[in-house]
Amino acid sequence: MATPAADAPPAAGLRDRILRGLGWKVISQIVLLASKFVVAIVLARLLAPDDFGLAGMVLVFASLAYVFSDLALGAALVQRRVLSDADRSTVFWTSFAAGLAFTGLGVALSGPIAALYGEPAVQPLFAALSLSFLVNALGTTQKALLTRELDFRRLELRMILATLIAAAVGIALAAYGFGAWAIIAQQLTIAGVSTVLLWAVSPWRPRFTFSRASLRDLSGFSANVFATRMLFYVSRNADNFLIGRFLGTAALGLYALAYNVMLTPFSQIAGPIQEVLFPAFSRMQDDVRRLGSIWLRVNRMVAAFAMPALLGLMIVASDFVHVALGERWEDAVPLIQILAWVGLLQSLQRMNSSVLQARDRTSTLLVFSVVAVSANVVAFVVGLRWGIVGVAVCYAVSNTALQPMYTWLTARAVGLSLLDCARNLSGVAQASLLMAALVLGCRLL
Repeated sequence: MATPAADAPPAAGLRDRILRGLGWKVISQIVLLASKFVVAIVLARLLAPDDFGLAGMVLVFASLAYVFSDLALGAALVQRRVLSDADRSTVFWTSFAAGLAFTGLGVALSGPIAALYGEPAVQPLFAALSLSFLVNALGTTQKALLTRELDFRRLELRMILATLIAAAVGIALAAYGFGAWAIIAQQLTIAGVSTVLLWAVSPWRPRFTFSRASLRDLSGFSANVFATRMLFYVSRNADNFLIGRFLGTAALGLYALAYNVMLTPFSQIAGPIQEVLFPAFSRMQDDVRRLGSIWLRVNRMVAAFAMPALLGLMIVASDFVHVALGERWEDAVPLIQILAWVGLLQSLQRMNSSVLQARDRTSTLLVFSVVAVSANVVAFVVGLRWGIVGVAVCYAVSNTALQPMYTWLTARAVGLSLLDCARNLSGVAQASLLMAALVLGCRLL
């Protein structure tokens, strides 16, 4: 039975739901960022670079659990104006079948992947992490339905608890000498606890119903989103794979730590806002002017946090590494400085995919993803000649060239221009550059 009115929040209450969702995201991210930052530092003290590198070889494939967990059908549930009971149950059983298949495939491929790396220790780690395909798949439909309803209170309380439990597990195993297993166990714990809590907080339960008509209807949207996620996965992980394969575990450990310290925290600011705004944008997909106005304001808000923080950290990176991480991570300083620029660019682009998906411009998103992935992979390969610093520099150059194109495509979808986007960020950029100049002057003095 279709439920158009029940699924979509009334227009009058949409603003309040967005604000409540953002409020819960703020609370959640304060806890999660603090937890992840502390865990990263503690693990850096307890584990050696080789442990990070070994786990990094496995975690290259970890985000595949997100890509394959529901074949992007969850995004279609959020974007559609009208849903039926058959739509929901069809997505659940399709996701379950996909998760089960990919878990089996992951276990079967764990040996060949270990051989590809030339590291036998990768095999059991990868086989264990493959369970996350099935575990995540079991909760994706409930998560999509709660997201569609903008019920972020339940979603964020669930993630806070799962992350804190996983942090305790990871630190405990690292302290007892389990090495790379501590990081893998942390990932599995987040997946398991998160899925259990999704079933606890969501009232929806699947029925023994499968509709081919529903699958065909939803797959038109989800196919482009799924292909885009796959390409994003390649772009996001090709550098880790190439570094691990050609430069070794120690180099990958340095690169992964710099990446996590500099890029992950600020993607954690823009990413959660994106999660709230995608269902909201989908509700206002026909009100183009309003959608474009909100997109500009959100980008300015993200820039107000990301620009001064990342520019400042580029200047004090050496001091940060010595104080927070220890002298054995000194080689990560130039990586942090370079990747901070990449993090700044990416944080300002995180809303773009939500706008394009809400406007059902997924084909545009897919074409850009093909171009971006091709450019990034070429950059990584070229950069290998100069080691991990070369990879980071080429990655920064590629992103600097690509992001204006991404902004232009998104702006065009909501009737705006690149000049509108530049004007929107000009004040924040000027203030951030002034702050960076003052910080640099103080440090030199």
